[in-house]
Amino acid sequence: MDQILGQVLRNAVWERLDMLADLATRADTDSLVSVARSELPRLTEGWRAMLSAHEPDERGDCPTCSTRWHRCKAPCSVWQVAHEHLVAGGLAPQQDLRRSSRRTRATVPNQSRAPKPTQVETTGRHALIPQVAAH
Repeated sequence: MDQILGQVLRNAVWERLDMLADLATRADTDSLVSVARSELPRLTEGWRAMLSAHEPDERGDCPTCSTRWHRCKAPCSVWQVAHEHLVAGGLAPQQDLRRSSRRTRATVPNQSRAPKPTQVETTGRHALIPQVAAH
């Protein structure tokens, strides 16, 4: 059950990000301003919450990425990705949002898109409902 719930949560997040990326490239100016006003505060708060969980401890280790047997020195991959996308990304040439976000997911260890869907998860792009064969 936890695996299914996790898949549902991940799919919902990926779909929301896909929708926002599509809006950023296709929406008219008035719609884009409206979405930016509602979504940018939510996105910045989400980044802040995630980065707070990855703040280094007194030894300079990331408490979230570290395990009992392996300490992860700061900056961890979450901070590196944040810097790449929020700071350095502003200096890089603009790319198609869909292509750059897919490439980034593949480069972040343990934070890539969900595993290949099982046969139960094959309807639509993010579905968990079994696909019914068309007759």
